[in-house]
Amino acid sequence: MSTISGMPLFFLCCLYLIIVICEASFGPSYEYSKYCNNSNGNYTANSIYQTNLNTLLSTLTSHTEIDYGFYNFSHGQNSDKVYAIGLCRGDVKPDECRSCLNNSRVSLTRLCPKQFEAIKWEEKCMLRYSNRAIFHTMDASFSYPMSNINNATDAEEFNKVLGELLRNLSDKAASGDSRRKYAADTAVFANLQTIYGLVQCTPDLSRQDCGDCLHWSLADFGNVFKNKVGAVVLRPSCNVRYEIYPFYDEPTPSASVPLSLKEKGNSLRTTIAIIVPTVLVVVALLIFISIYFRRRKLARKNLLADEIELAESLQFNLDTIKVATNNFSDSNKLGEGGFGAVYQGRLSNGQVIAVKRLSSDSGQGGVEFKNEVLLLAKLQHRNLVRLLGFSLEGKEKLLVYEFVPNKSLDYFIFDPTKKARLDWDRRYKIIRGIARGLLYLHEDSRLRIIHRDLKASNVLLDEEMIPKISDFGMARLIVAGQTQENTSRVVGTYGYMAPEYIMHGQFSIKSDVFSFGVLVLEIVSGQKNHGIRHGENVEDLLNFAWRSWQEGTVTNIIDPILNNSSQNEMIRCTHIGLLCVQENLANRPTMANVALMLNSCSITLPVPTKPAFFMDSATTSLPNMSWEVNSGTTRSNQSTTKSAHDSLSEASISELYPR
Repeated sequence: MSTISGMPLFFLCCLYLIIVICEASFGPSYEYSKYCNNSNGNYTANSIYQTNLNTLLSTLTSHTEIDYGFYNFSHGQNSDKVYAIGLCRGDVKPDECRSCLNNSRVSLTRLCPKQFEAIKWEEKCMLRYSNRAIFHTMDASFSYPMSNINNATDAEEFNKVLGELLRNLSDKAASGDSRRKYAADTAVFANLQTIYGLVQCTPDLSRQDCGDCLHWSLADFGNVFKNKVGAVVLRPSCNVRYEIYPFYDEPTPSASVPLSLKEKGNSLRTTIAIIVPTVLVVVALLIFISIYFRRRKLARKNLLADEIELAESLQFNLDTIKVATNNFSDSNKLGEGGFGAVYQGRLSNGQVIAVKRLSSDSGQGGVEFKNEVLLLAKLQHRNLVRLLGFSLEGKEKLLVYEFVPNKSLDYFIFDPTKKARLDWDRRYKIIRGIARGLLYLHEDSRLRIIHRDLKASNVLLDEEMIPKISDFGMARLIVAGQTQENTSRVVGTYGYMAPEYIMHGQFSIKSDVFSFGVLVLEIVSGQKNHGIRHGENVEDLLNFAWRSWQEGTVTNIIDPILNNSSQNEMIRCTHIGLLCVQENLANRPTMANVALMLNSCSITLPVPTKPAFFMDSATTSLPNMSWEVNSGTTRSNQSTTKSAHDSLSEASISELYPR
């Protein structure tokens, strides 16, 4: 009997060891998961900064009264001051947490010697220090991603369940308190397979900042690691991980009532009948896995953060930019808008560049600026203006773009003389190019972007009059599968903003579609979206276009200087424009549908419904929310930027017409 009872115990032990070995072989390796900021300079040996750093890191975990796994302290004065953050995974016990951080301290000083700023991630903790203030600041400017190389068998179902799990966990973690912003849970998909998910932010972040940081990480899962059965994204302010095996401590289940001897005997026979064949199968699988893992280990590398390499390769020296722009001289200034001036420059290799010098009151801090740079750098498309680099030194925040010689679309389309250079063939190519650029942002890029400020002055024209969408200062990243976001801080330009965005702070890809529709009507008509004079009447472009459509006089919309040989194409574009500006966002087409409509005249277009009318009068008060008006656009030197007050007077929200 003792022999029989020992057999299942032996098999259970074997099975347990096999499972542990298998899980360990597929888990991420944290040995070299670190970030050494080489762009921030190095401190000298035996300097005051090094002394302060050693003192701070060695005493960080001495605060034994902290039992929630978050340490944020500083030491020193002025330029020698050091800031440090220690964060342990939410399920890790205090003693284990302190041990992990102490081990990280040793690894960090070895892996990142003399850097002013560095981070070391371990499976159960993160240790970070810097010579700049890092408390209460969201930093998602770089990441350290790792993934399992295996794909899910039922990828569609897996991604659906995973996405819902991680979004729910992100919401839960973001709503945590100042001691802990952490959430972990499981979800079950096909064949009763379990997904284990965990998300965490440094608890000094606000709910909004924590949510934004996690959104960036989820975007990596939705694009870079799509279909993978396990992945982790480590950032300075947050981390996200999921696996198909347990990797965090779950609550211990309560003890069950002991079985009777008879029940134990029956249970034993049942266990043997199940375990023996299972072990045989698993042993065979283990042999296969061992061979597979040997090959995998040769090919596998810990992924260094794309963002780290990207940031270093894009950074310009401030002195280089000053030389290129003749120290930002007025003679080099191309224009000035609400977010700062734009200068033309020439690098030492002869390359002509455009430099946007963000004003000090642009509202962006250094970290947010870097986040925007990294977002732009990942967007590569013929119809998007290309970012060449940036400079962030002292109070100067500079964006370096490719130089686009023909200025912006509004420079031509609204000028009675210059618009003659834009015949219908060129206008039609511009419309299609803008559509392709938006489609790339919404669906085809690695990230899913809502521009939020598409307008004529933000469409640049190169030497061949090819359109390039620019100015991503208001753009928002959304998670794949997400359709809409809300905000209480409405930004954009009146006349181009969708009604649901203005009235309720709701924006989506359909908000960009609305702006595109307004732009199409402007290109066809050669008129701005407000102040259309038709006889003795003055009305906005949407009203004028809709009334002309209803009355069967749609040709009244078309710019009189255009040749009528392509009139059907012009009317079709007007039709598409009206479909895009419908008040109900559900009725508006996606940019994928718009692209099909523009590329194939054989597609029958639906009948448009009334557009949103909100520019006719200034009688209705604005909703009670925070507003950020952007009526100032980058123009030629003769133009000036209007104040928010002037903008509201010129183009305020009007009462909706009854339906």
